[in-house]
Amino acid sequence: MSDAVQPTAAQVRAAADALKEAIDRHLAAIERRSSAPGAGAEDDAAVFAAFNEMAAAGEAYDELLYDVYDEVTPFEVPETDGGAPYEGPDEPDALSVFIRRDYTVVEPRRMLAQAQRVAELDPEATDVDGPDGDEAAGRSMQAALGVLFGEFDPDEIASRHKEFGLEEGDSTLWVVAAEEPAEPGEWLAAPFDAADPERVLCRFDISEAFEEDDLDTVD
Repeated sequence: MSDAVQPTAAQVRAAADALKEAIDRHLAAIERRSSAPGAGAEDDAAVFAAFNEMAAAGEAYDELLYDVYDEVTPFEVPETDGGAPYEGPDEPDALSVFIRRDYTVVEPRRMLAQAQRVAELDPEATDVDGPDGDEAAGRSMQAALGVLFGEFDPDEIASRHKEFGLEEGDSTLWVVAAEEPAEPGEWLAAPFDAADPERVLCRFDISEAFEEDDLDTVD
């Protein structure tokens, strides 16, 4: 880089301040989503937007830090493998959103107790039928999962996973372009067949593997 365009220490400091502000905005968006009852797609969109802003701010800071001080940050925003190039329409008329979140059951008793509590309070809102439905929810993992995921939406499960004895694993969200809106019930028999990598408009991945990769690359 020539002297004429060499960034300054002041620019590095400004980029660091911008990154701090982006981190605060990202955390605030997460906190708003977690504290809002029935948080939905709009709250998730705010988190994703804040994530992208933080990623851009982190990249800018990292580049300036290297150019001025020949130093690097101990972290990076992971770039996911895009796979096949995008081949969908430039202006899609319809979208499909595919979400996968993995969990580990770390406290089975807590999960069973929560499911039994829900079944006792509102048996009609659960998938457990019969006079012993609430007891089945407290004994059977399958029944408990049916109760909890039937009563709470996936975003609430994600924000309150510890209450249900779960530990978060990897998660991903794909926004896929569609040719036209699907007819009611059209894809229910095979809901994930339309997750075509060549039609992915954008995706957001969260994984501890990114952190491990960062540690492996630190000299």
